Amino acid sequence: MFFRLTGYAADGAHGADPVPGNGLNMTTVDKPFDTMPEMAPSEVSEIWLGHLMSLLIPLTALAYVWTGPHVWYNGLLFIAPLAIFTWMDSRPRYERRQPVETLPSWPFDLLVYLVVAIHFLILAGLVRLFSEQSFFSIDTVMVFVLVGGNSGFSIITAHELIHRQEPGRRLLGRLLLSTVLYEHFYTEHLRGHHVRVGTPEDPATAHFGETYRSFWRRTVPAQFRSAWRLEARRLGDSEMSLFDPRVLGNRVLHGIAVGWGIAFAVLFFFGPVAFFAYVLQAFVAVRLLEAVNYFEHWGLKRKGSRVHASDSWDTYSWFTYYGLIGLSRHADHHAQPMRPYQQLRVREDAPVLPVGYLPLIDMVLGRNADFMELATAELKARGLGPFASESDEAIEIPVPRPSGAARFWAGLSPWLQWPVFLGGLLLLISTGAALEGGQWGDLQWGDFQGIAIRNGAIMGIIAAVLAVRYWVETRVQNGWISWGCGLMLLFGVGALSLPWLGV
Repeated sequence: MFFRLTGYAADGAHGADPVPGNGLNMTTVDKPFDTMPEMAPSEVSEIWLGHLMSLLIPLTALAYVWTGPHVWYNGLLFIAPLAIFTWMDSRPRYERRQPVETLPSWPFDLLVYLVVAIHFLILAGLVRLFSEQSFFSIDTVMVFVLVGGNSGFSIITAHELIHRQEPGRRLLGRLLLSTVLYEHFYTEHLRGHHVRVGTPEDPATAHFGETYRSFWRRTVPAQFRSAWRLEARRLGDSEMSLFDPRVLGNRVLHGIAVGWGIAFAVLFFFGPVAFFAYVLQAFVAVRLLEAVNYFEHWGLKRKGSRVHASDSWDTYSWFTYYGLIGLSRHADHHAQPMRPYQQLRVREDAPVLPVGYLPLIDMVLGRNADFMELATAELKARGLGPFASESDEAIEIPVPRPSGAARFWAGLSPWLQWPVFLGGLLLLISTGAALEGGQWGDLQWGDFQGIAIRNGAIMGIIAAVLAVRYWVETRVQNGWISWGCGLMLLFGVGALSLPWLGV
C-alpha cells in the first residue's frame, strides 16, 4: 500500500522544521497538554461505540474468506477497505482525552471476546476456502494482504488478554498466539520485554539506526531464545538439556506443540493448499507484529532501572486508538501493564509518532529510511535516545543501506518498474498455476501458454485501471474520486472480461 503521507503535520507541533520531502512535522516536544480533559461520564457510550471500529478489519477479512472462492476482480476489490482504513489512520484527527476512573469494564471486555470469536471464524473460513481453491490464485494474494493483516490485528487482542490477571483470559490469549505459531511471545513479552525494555538486553527494542530488515533478523530468533531460557530458569536450570525431563513443563514447548499441532491438523484434514495458506497468514501476522515492535521503541534508551513513559513511542491517532484496541497509548501500557485498554492514558513525556499504526507499518516496510529520519528528528528535539547526552550534535542521522533488490529497483527507469514487477509476478503465478494444475507434475508448455496469456490480460487490465486512476487524480486532485473511479472501472471491465478470461 505504501501511502505517501504528505501535508499531515502533527497538530500543534513546534520546535522543528518538517522533514524535507515528507510534509510531516514529527516534533511534538512543545505540545501543550491542556487539551486533554478527563472524559465526562456521559461520554462513556461514545467511547465504547468508537471502539466498535476494532471490528472493521476482522469483519472485512471474515467477509472475504466466507464469500470465496472469488473471481479475480472481486478479490481485488477487498483491498479498498484496507486502503480507506490506512488513509483514515494518516489523517490529522486525534484522541487525547483521558478516561474516567469509573469507566465500566464489561462492555469493553465483551468487545475483546467478540474479536476473538471472529478470528477463529476467519481461520475456519480460510481453511474451507483453500480446501476448494488452488494456491496460485488471487485468493492467496489476499491471504497475504487481508487475512494475514487481520491475524496481525489478532495478536493485538492476544496481547490485551495475556496482560489480564485471570488465568482463563491469559490462556485464551495464548491460544490466539498459537494460531499464528508465535505462542512464545506470551513468555518473552511479559517476563522479558516488560522487564528489559529500552536496554541492550531486550531483543524487542530496536536500536537507534537499526533498519527493520536488520531488526527482523535479530529479534525473531533472539526472542525465542530468551523465552526458552526464561522458562528453563523457571523450571530450575536456565541451561538444562533438551533431554531433561523437566523440559516437558516448558510453556514454550507447549506453545510449539499446540500451534504446529493445529497447523498439521489442517494439513491432514484439508490438504497441503489449506496448510500453506494457514502458515502464510501466520507468517504475515508475525511480520506485522515485529514491525509494530520495531517502531514502538526504536532508538530509545532507558535511564536507570525504572521504566518511564519516555521509553516508548505514542501516537495520538484517533483511528489507531479506537480501531486497534487502544494500542496507541503504549507508554502508559508500559507504566501500568495490567491496565485494560480502555483505561490507558496519554503520557506527556512520551515521544510521539506523527500518524497511526497502519500508515507507520507501510512506512517501515516500504520506506524505512523515511521513518528513521522522522523518528530521529523527534528524538533529537526531545533529547532522548542517543541525544540524551551533551554531545548530541556529533550524532549523524542514520542512512540505511538498501538491499540488493532495492538498489536494482531504484536503478530502473520509472517506466520500467511496473512492467518488471508485473512481469515477474505473472511469471511466478503462471508457472505455479501450471504446475499445480498438473498435480505438481511435469510442466506442459500448452498449459503454461494459456495461463500466461490469461494472467497477462489480467495484469494489463490492472495496469490500465491504475493509469486511469492516476489520470483522474491529476485532473480532480481528489483521492476519493480517483480511487472510486478506478474501482468502478475495475469491476466493470472485470465483469465484461469474465466470459473470455474464464476466471
